[in-house]
Amino acid sequence: MEEFIKEDFDNITKPSTKYNNIITSDSTEKRDSFNRKYDRDYNPSKDDIESFPDLQNGPSSLIQGSPVAIHQVGIHNFRLPLKYKTRDGDSITLETKVTGSVSLAAHKKGINMSRIMRSFYEFKQDYVFDNLHQILLKYKDNLDSFDAKIGLNFSYPILKPSLRSNNSGYQYYKVTLEGDIDKLGKFNKYLHFDFVYSSACPCSFELSEHARENRNQAAVPHSQRSVARISIKFEDIVWIEDLQEICQRALNTETQVVVKREDEMAFAELNGSYLKFVEDATRLLYEQLQEDKRVLDFRVICSHQESLHSHDAISVITAPNSKFCTNISHELWSSLIHIS
Repeated sequence: MEEFIKEDFDNITKPSTKYNNIITSDSTEKRDSFNRKYDRDYNPSKDDIESFPDLQNGPSSLIQGSPVAIHQVGIHNFRLPLKYKTRDGDSITLETKVTGSVSLAAHKKGINMSRIMRSFYEFKQDYVFDNLHQILLKYKDNLDSFDAKIGLNFSYPILKPSLRSNNSGYQYYKVTLEGDIDKLGKFNKYLHFDFVYSSACPCSFELSEHARENRNQAAVPHSQRSVARISIKFEDIVWIEDLQEICQRALNTETQVVVKREDEMAFAELNGSYLKFVEDATRLLYEQLQEDKRVLDFRVICSHQESLHSHDAISVITAPNSKFCTNISHELWSSLIHIS
Protein backbone atom coordinates (compact mmCIF):
# COMPACT_ATOMS: atom_id res chain seq x y z
CA MET A 1 0.00 0.00 0.00
CA GLU A 2 2.79 2.40 0.95
CA GLU A 3 4.65 1.56 -2.29
CA PHE A 4 1.50 2.25 -4.31
CA ILE A 5 0.97 5.66 -2.63
CA LYS A 6 4.60 6.64 -3.19
CA GLU A 7 4.50 5.57 -6.85
CA ASP A 8 1.20 7.35 -7.37
CA PHE A 9 2.53 10.53 -5.73
CA ASP A 10 5.68 10.43 -7.87
CA ASN A 11 3.56 10.14 -11.01
CA ILE A 12 1.48 13.15 -9.99
CA THR A 13 4.41 15.39 -9.08
CA LYS A 14 6.75 14.32 -11.90
CA PRO A 15 6.93 16.93 -14.71
CA SER A 16 4.94 15.71 -17.69
CA THR A 17 6.77 15.06 -20.95
CA LYS A 18 3.63 14.14 -22.85
CA TYR A 19 3.48 17.35 -24.88
CA ASN A 20 7.19 18.11 -25.15
CA ASN A 21 7.46 17.19 -28.82
CA ILE A 22 4.39 19.23 -29.70
CA ILE A 23 5.61 22.28 -27.79
CA THR A 24 9.11 22.19 -29.24
CA SER A 25 8.24 21.30 -32.81
CA ASP A 26 4.73 21.51 -34.26
CA SER A 27 3.48 24.51 -32.29
CA THR A 28 6.75 26.40 -32.79
CA GLU A 29 6.61 25.91 -36.54
CA LYS A 30 2.95 26.96 -36.62
CA ARG A 31 3.61 30.02 -34.49
CA ASP A 32 6.52 31.07 -36.69
CA SER A 33 4.27 30.81 -39.75
CA PHE A 34 1.74 33.41 -38.43
CA ASN A 35 1.51 36.75 -40.20
CA ARG A 36 2.97 39.20 -37.67
CA LYS A 37 2.06 42.38 -39.55
CA TYR A 38 -1.04 44.15 -38.17
CA ASP A 39 -3.82 44.11 -40.75
CA ARG A 40 -5.19 47.67 -40.84
CA ASP A 41 -7.58 46.84 -43.67
CA TYR A 42 -9.43 44.00 -41.96
CA ASN A 43 -13.00 45.02 -41.12
CA PRO A 44 -14.94 42.00 -39.84
CA SER A 45 -18.44 41.44 -41.13
CA LYS A 46 -21.40 40.57 -38.92
CA ASP A 47 -20.95 36.94 -39.87
CA ASP A 48 -17.27 37.14 -38.90
CA ILE A 49 -18.14 38.60 -35.52
CA GLU A 50 -20.78 35.94 -34.94
CA SER A 51 -18.10 33.32 -35.50
CA PHE A 52 -15.68 34.84 -32.97
CA PRO A 53 -15.20 32.88 -29.72
CA ASP A 54 -17.25 34.31 -26.82
CA LEU A 55 -16.07 32.53 -23.69
CA GLN A 56 -18.02 34.69 -21.26
CA ASN A 57 -21.28 33.54 -22.83
CA GLY A 58 -20.11 29.94 -23.04
CA PRO A 59 -21.64 26.91 -21.36
CA SER A 60 -21.52 26.38 -17.60
CA SER A 61 -18.94 23.63 -18.18
CA LEU A 62 -16.37 26.43 -18.69
CA ILE A 63 -16.84 27.75 -15.13
CA GLN A 64 -13.71 27.49 -13.01
CA GLY A 65 -14.13 27.00 -9.30
CA SER A 66 -17.47 26.50 -7.60
CA PRO A 67 -20.53 27.04 -9.84
CA VAL A 68 -22.21 29.51 -7.46
CA ALA A 69 -23.92 32.86 -7.96
CA ILE A 70 -21.81 36.04 -7.72
CA HIS A 71 -23.31 39.02 -5.90
CA GLN A 72 -21.65 41.70 -8.04
CA VAL A 73 -19.47 41.62 -11.13
CA GLY A 74 -18.72 44.56 -13.40
CA ILE A 75 -16.35 47.50 -13.92
CA HIS A 76 -14.75 50.06 -11.60
CA ASN A 77 -13.11 53.43 -12.30
CA PHE A 78 -14.33 53.70 -15.88
CA ARG A 79 -14.07 57.43 -16.64
CA LEU A 80 -16.01 59.69 -18.96
CA PRO A 81 -17.43 63.25 -18.94
CA LEU A 82 -21.07 63.35 -17.87
CA LYS A 83 -23.55 66.21 -17.70
CA TYR A 84 -25.10 67.43 -14.44
CA LYS A 85 -27.70 70.10 -13.81
CA THR A 86 -27.00 72.66 -11.08
CA ARG A 87 -29.66 73.91 -8.70
CA ASP A 88 -29.86 77.27 -10.50
CA GLY A 89 -30.54 75.55 -13.84
CA ASP A 90 -27.08 75.69 -15.39
CA SER A 91 -25.39 72.70 -17.01
CA ILE A 92 -21.97 71.42 -15.97
CA THR A 93 -19.88 68.62 -17.45
CA LEU A 94 -17.65 66.75 -14.99
CA GLU A 95 -15.17 63.92 -15.27
CA THR A 96 -16.96 61.01 -13.62
CA LYS A 97 -15.55 57.73 -12.35
CA VAL A 98 -18.08 54.96 -12.85
CA THR A 99 -18.61 51.70 -11.01
CA GLY A 100 -21.22 49.48 -12.63
CA SER A 101 -22.12 45.93 -11.67
CA VAL A 102 -24.77 43.24 -11.93
CA SER A 103 -25.42 39.93 -10.21
CA LEU A 104 -24.40 36.74 -11.97
CA ALA A 105 -26.42 33.52 -11.84
CA ALA A 106 -24.66 30.32 -10.82
CA HIS A 107 -24.97 28.70 -14.26
CA LYS A 108 -23.42 31.64 -16.16
CA LYS A 109 -19.71 31.83 -16.95
CA GLY A 110 -19.49 35.64 -16.97
CA ILE A 111 -20.70 38.92 -18.51
CA ASN A 112 -19.68 41.12 -21.42
CA MET A 113 -18.46 44.10 -19.40
CA SER A 114 -18.27 46.45 -22.37
CA ARG A 115 -22.09 46.52 -22.41
CA ILE A 116 -22.02 48.49 -19.14
CA MET A 117 -19.70 51.06 -20.71
CA ARG A 118 -21.74 51.27 -23.91
CA SER A 119 -24.90 51.92 -21.87
CA PHE A 120 -23.33 55.09 -20.48
CA TYR A 121 -22.25 56.36 -23.86
CA GLU A 122 -25.84 56.13 -25.07
CA PHE A 123 -26.77 58.66 -22.34
CA LYS A 124 -23.65 60.86 -22.44
CA GLN A 125 -25.59 63.88 -23.77
CA ASP A 126 -28.32 63.58 -21.11
CA TYR A 127 -28.39 64.64 -17.46
CA VAL A 128 -27.29 61.82 -15.19
CA PHE A 129 -29.67 62.59 -12.32
CA ASP A 130 -32.63 62.42 -14.68
CA ASN A 131 -31.62 59.13 -16.32
CA LEU A 132 -30.06 57.01 -13.59
CA HIS A 133 -33.00 54.57 -13.58
CA GLN A 134 -32.95 54.22 -17.37
CA ILE A 135 -29.18 53.59 -17.44
CA LEU A 136 -29.53 50.85 -14.84
CA LEU A 137 -32.42 49.21 -16.68
CA LYS A 138 -30.47 49.37 -19.92
CA TYR A 139 -27.46 47.38 -18.82
CA LYS A 140 -29.47 45.14 -16.47
CA ASP A 141 -31.57 44.03 -19.45
CA ASN A 142 -28.56 43.89 -21.80
CA LEU A 143 -26.79 41.53 -19.42
CA ASP A 144 -29.95 39.59 -18.50
CA SER A 145 -29.34 40.01 -14.77
CA PHE A 146 -31.59 39.95 -11.70
CA ASP A 147 -30.32 43.26 -10.29
CA ALA A 148 -27.89 46.09 -11.08
CA LYS A 149 -25.89 48.73 -9.25
CA ILE A 150 -24.21 51.93 -10.27
CA GLY A 151 -21.88 54.44 -8.58
CA LEU A 152 -20.84 57.78 -10.08
CA ASN A 153 -17.96 59.53 -8.34
CA PHE A 154 -17.09 63.13 -9.19
CA SER A 155 -15.80 66.40 -7.78
CA TYR A 156 -18.52 69.07 -7.78
CA PRO A 157 -17.57 72.80 -7.80
CA ILE A 158 -19.56 75.48 -5.98
CA LEU A 159 -18.47 79.12 -6.01
CA LYS A 160 -18.19 80.31 -2.40
CA PRO A 161 -17.67 83.91 -1.16
CA SER A 162 -14.91 84.83 1.27
CA LEU A 163 -16.05 85.64 4.80
CA ARG A 164 -15.34 89.39 4.80
CA SER A 165 -13.27 90.39 1.79
CA ASN A 166 -14.86 90.92 -1.60
CA ASN A 167 -13.51 87.66 -3.06
CA SER A 168 -14.80 84.25 -4.02
CA GLY A 169 -13.39 80.89 -5.03
CA TYR A 170 -14.50 77.42 -6.09
CA GLN A 171 -14.89 74.85 -3.35
CA TYR A 172 -14.80 71.27 -4.70
CA TYR A 173 -16.94 68.62 -3.04
CA LYS A 174 -16.39 64.88 -3.26
CA VAL A 175 -19.70 63.35 -4.33
CA THR A 176 -20.92 59.86 -5.19
CA LEU A 177 -24.33 59.27 -6.72
CA GLU A 178 -25.51 55.67 -6.38
CA GLY A 179 -28.45 53.75 -7.75
CA ASP A 180 -29.59 50.16 -7.67
CA ILE A 181 -32.40 47.97 -8.90
CA ASP A 182 -33.07 44.98 -6.67
CA LYS A 183 -34.45 41.55 -7.57
CA LEU A 184 -38.02 42.82 -7.12
CA GLY A 185 -37.43 45.66 -9.58
CA LYS A 186 -37.39 48.40 -6.92
CA PHE A 187 -35.19 51.40 -7.78
CA ASN A 188 -33.23 53.17 -5.01
CA LYS A 189 -31.13 56.35 -5.12
CA TYR A 190 -28.37 57.43 -2.74
CA LEU A 191 -26.11 60.44 -2.50
CA HIS A 192 -22.82 60.55 -0.59
CA PHE A 193 -21.34 63.97 0.10
CA ASP A 194 -18.10 65.02 1.83
CA PHE A 195 -18.05 68.30 3.75
CA VAL A 196 -14.69 69.61 5.02
CA TYR A 197 -14.74 71.87 8.07
CA SER A 198 -12.66 73.08 10.99
CA SER A 199 -13.33 71.71 14.46
CA ALA A 200 -12.00 73.70 17.43
CA CYS A 201 -11.82 71.69 20.66
CA PRO A 202 -14.05 73.08 23.48
CA CYS A 203 -11.83 71.56 26.17
CA SER A 204 -8.65 73.02 24.67
CA PHE A 205 -10.36 76.42 24.40
CA GLU A 206 -11.25 76.43 28.12
CA LEU A 207 -7.76 75.29 29.14
CA SER A 208 -6.19 78.04 27.05
CA GLU A 209 -8.47 80.65 28.62
CA HIS A 210 -7.56 79.33 32.08
CA ALA A 211 -3.83 79.68 31.33
CA ARG A 212 -4.31 83.28 30.18
CA GLU A 213 -6.50 84.37 33.06
CA ASN A 214 -4.67 82.60 35.91
CA ARG A 215 -1.04 82.64 34.81
CA ASN A 216 -0.90 85.32 32.12
CA GLN A 217 0.34 82.56 29.85
CA ALA A 218 -0.17 82.69 26.08
CA ALA A 219 -1.94 79.55 24.84
CA VAL A 220 -3.61 78.49 21.59
CA PRO A 221 -6.50 75.96 21.60
CA HIS A 222 -6.16 73.21 19.04
CA SER A 223 -8.37 72.88 15.97
CA GLN A 224 -8.10 70.67 12.92
CA ARG A 225 -9.38 69.97 9.47
CA SER A 226 -12.33 67.57 9.75
CA VAL A 227 -14.51 65.64 7.33
CA ALA A 228 -18.19 64.73 7.48
CA ARG A 229 -19.50 62.16 4.99
CA ILE A 230 -23.25 62.47 4.57
CA SER A 231 -25.09 59.54 2.97
CA ILE A 232 -28.77 59.94 2.14
CA LYS A 233 -31.48 57.89 0.46
CA PHE A 234 -33.92 60.01 -1.53
CA GLU A 235 -36.60 60.00 -4.23
CA ASP A 236 -37.45 63.66 -4.86
CA ILE A 237 -34.44 65.64 -6.02
CA VAL A 238 -31.97 66.74 -3.35
CA TRP A 239 -29.47 69.10 -4.95
CA ILE A 240 -25.81 68.90 -4.05
CA GLU A 241 -26.07 72.58 -3.18
CA ASP A 242 -28.82 71.63 -0.69
CA LEU A 243 -26.53 69.19 1.09
CA GLN A 244 -23.76 71.79 1.26
CA GLU A 245 -26.14 74.26 2.89
CA ILE A 246 -27.42 71.63 5.35
CA CYS A 247 -23.84 70.96 6.45
CA GLN A 248 -23.01 74.65 6.66
CA ARG A 249 -26.08 75.39 8.81
CA ALA A 250 -25.16 72.56 11.14
CA LEU A 251 -21.41 73.16 11.50
CA ASN A 252 -20.75 76.79 10.43
CA THR A 253 -16.97 76.37 10.03
CA GLU A 254 -16.40 75.17 6.46
CA THR A 255 -12.80 75.54 5.29
CA GLN A 256 -12.19 78.58 3.07
CA VAL A 257 -10.92 79.08 -0.48
CA VAL A 258 -9.71 82.69 -0.93
CA VAL A 259 -8.51 84.19 2.36
CA LYS A 260 -7.19 87.68 3.22
CA ARG A 261 -6.37 88.93 6.73
CA GLU A 262 -9.92 90.04 7.43
CA ASP A 263 -11.16 86.60 6.36
CA GLU A 264 -8.64 84.84 8.58
CA MET A 265 -9.80 86.93 11.54
CA ALA A 266 -13.40 86.07 10.74
CA PHE A 267 -12.56 82.35 10.56
CA ALA A 268 -10.84 82.50 13.95
CA GLU A 269 -13.97 84.15 15.38
CA LEU A 270 -16.19 81.49 13.78
CA ASN A 271 -14.15 78.71 15.36
CA GLY A 272 -14.44 80.45 18.72
CA SER A 273 -18.19 80.81 18.30
CA TYR A 274 -18.84 77.22 17.15
CA LEU A 275 -16.60 75.00 19.26
CA LYS A 276 -17.39 71.32 18.73
CA PHE A 277 -16.37 67.80 19.68
CA VAL A 278 -16.88 65.07 17.10
CA GLU A 279 -19.98 63.95 19.03
CA ASP A 280 -21.42 67.46 18.63
CA ALA A 281 -20.76 67.46 14.89
CA THR A 282 -22.72 64.26 14.21
CA ARG A 283 -25.67 65.38 16.36
CA LEU A 284 -25.81 68.80 14.73
CA LEU A 285 -25.91 67.19 11.28
CA TYR A 286 -28.52 64.68 12.48
CA GLU A 287 -30.72 67.58 13.60
CA GLN A 288 -30.62 69.24 10.17
CA LEU A 289 -31.10 66.07 8.12
CA GLN A 290 -34.01 64.91 10.29
CA GLU A 291 -35.91 68.08 9.40
CA ASP A 292 -35.66 67.58 5.61
CA LYS A 293 -38.64 65.49 4.47
CA ARG A 294 -36.98 64.66 1.14
CA VAL A 295 -34.35 62.64 3.00
CA LEU A 296 -35.80 59.14 3.49
CA ASP A 297 -32.82 57.71 5.33
CA PHE A 298 -29.36 58.94 6.26
CA ARG A 299 -26.03 58.23 7.86
CA VAL A 300 -23.44 60.72 9.14
CA ILE A 301 -19.78 59.80 9.57
CA CYS A 302 -17.43 62.39 11.08
CA SER A 303 -13.66 62.29 11.43
CA HIS A 304 -11.73 64.98 13.33
CA GLN A 305 -8.11 64.60 12.24
CA GLU A 306 -6.63 65.81 15.49
CA SER A 307 -3.75 68.26 15.69
CA LEU A 308 -3.31 67.38 19.38
CA HIS A 309 -3.33 63.59 19.00
CA SER A 310 -1.59 61.20 16.63
CA HIS A 311 -4.96 59.62 15.89
CA ASP A 312 -8.38 60.74 14.68
CA ALA A 313 -11.58 61.28 16.67
CA ILE A 314 -14.54 59.59 14.96
CA SER A 315 -18.31 59.30 15.26
CA VAL A 316 -21.18 57.76 13.29
CA ILE A 317 -24.94 58.23 13.58
CA THR A 318 -27.94 57.14 11.49
CA ALA A 319 -31.59 58.02 11.09
CA PRO A 320 -34.13 56.14 13.23
CA ASN A 321 -34.73 52.63 11.82
CA SER A 322 -32.01 53.24 9.25
CA LYS A 323 -30.96 50.62 6.71
CA PHE A 324 -27.45 52.11 6.54
CA CYS A 325 -24.71 50.06 8.15
CA THR A 326 -23.10 51.47 11.31
CA ASN A 327 -20.15 49.05 11.26
CA ILE A 328 -17.58 51.25 9.56
CA SER A 329 -14.48 49.52 8.20
CA HIS A 330 -10.93 50.73 8.71
CA GLU A 331 -10.73 51.44 4.98
CA LEU A 332 -13.80 53.67 5.06
CA TRP A 333 -12.53 55.67 8.05
CA SER A 334 -9.18 56.03 6.31
CA SER A 335 -10.86 57.39 3.16
CA LEU A 336 -12.11 60.44 5.09
CA ILE A 337 -9.01 62.38 4.11
CA HIS A 338 -9.38 65.67 2.29
CA ILE A 339 -7.25 65.56 -0.88
CA SER A 340 -6.88 68.81 -2.80
